Amino acid sequence: MQIEVLPLAPEKMKQKVADETQLGFGKLFTDRMLLVEWTTDKGWHNARIKPYEPFVLDPATTVLHYAQEIFEGLKAYKWEDGRIALFRPEMNARRFNQSANRMCMPEVPEELFLDGIDKLVELEKDWIPATPGTALYIRPAMIAVDPYLGVKPGDHYYFFVILSPVGAYYAAGFNPVSILVEDTYVRSVAGGTGDAKTGGNYASSLKAGLEAKKKGYDQVLWLDGKERRYIEEVGAMNMFFAYGNHIVTAPLTGSILSGITSESVLRLAIELGCTVEERLIDVDELFADLRSGKVTEAFGSGTAAVVTPVGTLGYKDEALQVGDGGVGTITQKLYDALTGIQTGKQDDRYGWIRFVDVV
Repeated sequence: MQIEVLPLAPEKMKQKVADETQLGFGKLFTDRMLLVEWTTDKGWHNARIKPYEPFVLDPATTVLHYAQEIFEGLKAYKWEDGRIALFRPEMNARRFNQSANRMCMPEVPEELFLDGIDKLVELEKDWIPATPGTALYIRPAMIAVDPYLGVKPGDHYYFFVILSPVGAYYAAGFNPVSILVEDTYVRSVAGGTGDAKTGGNYASSLKAGLEAKKKGYDQVLWLDGKERRYIEEVGAMNMFFAYGNHIVTAPLTGSILSGITSESVLRLAIELGCTVEERLIDVDELFADLRSGKVTEAFGSGTAAVVTPVGTLGYKDEALQVGDGGVGTITQKLYDALTGIQTGKQDDRYGWIRFVDVV
């Protein structure tokens, strides 16, 4: 599909952040965005890269009332040799369409998804930060825009992509965070939308997250919605526990989002000499293993934070230190290996990098 590039008025171009160490996460957006429309009669059409600006939506718009919405997240990195690299964007395209299918939305052709991101990132290449620990965050999303008060799939959709230069997801950077196991609220159940990347999953996590912060924790770790017994995922990360060189993580049973970063972590862990196991993790068993020292490390993984060490796990009225409370050896090695591939400091033996052609 041909993507039209609309002009950008020089006087409307935004001021870039001079100190990239102060970027934060998701607060600043670039000058342009990609927008493509889908309707039942035309399919995908009117693809254009246009100035970043607000949407004008009818108060009855479907997404505002029935939450028919999905999104993705990936990053672009500027390598020292000037090349611009995307990390496994094909997997984001496939997961986006899996989410679309679950939410009764039209699938975006993978070529359109990838080419649209390539072209947008190419045009906005000057926004990509170069300071270590920074990147250009890419947010593809789709919303139903019919002005209709009725519970049914929409007939008109916007697929759009916006870009944000970012620093570390957690303010502390690559340092251990504290996680509270949530035993009152649940985020999702098998058969629901937990394995789709849709906004409602995150909205349902907000209350527990706020209550955890009041208790001094950074994030919430969810238990399964049926028995409130088995470890699932953190709001923005898949979770891993290391028993020496043996790494355990929860299986994908329909309530957990399939992580692109986590799949990469598991492959890298095997190369580092670890064994990996996907199995149900009983929360009481886990805390017994923390008390005895069997669990030596815990860490999460996700696009935004990449790999995040966990220094403290809390459950009910108990807070336990993981290992020595610092960054574990395996966690550090996985972080170095993954970010090394993403930034061009290590060889990409898996074919995970897609380069953006910059003219």
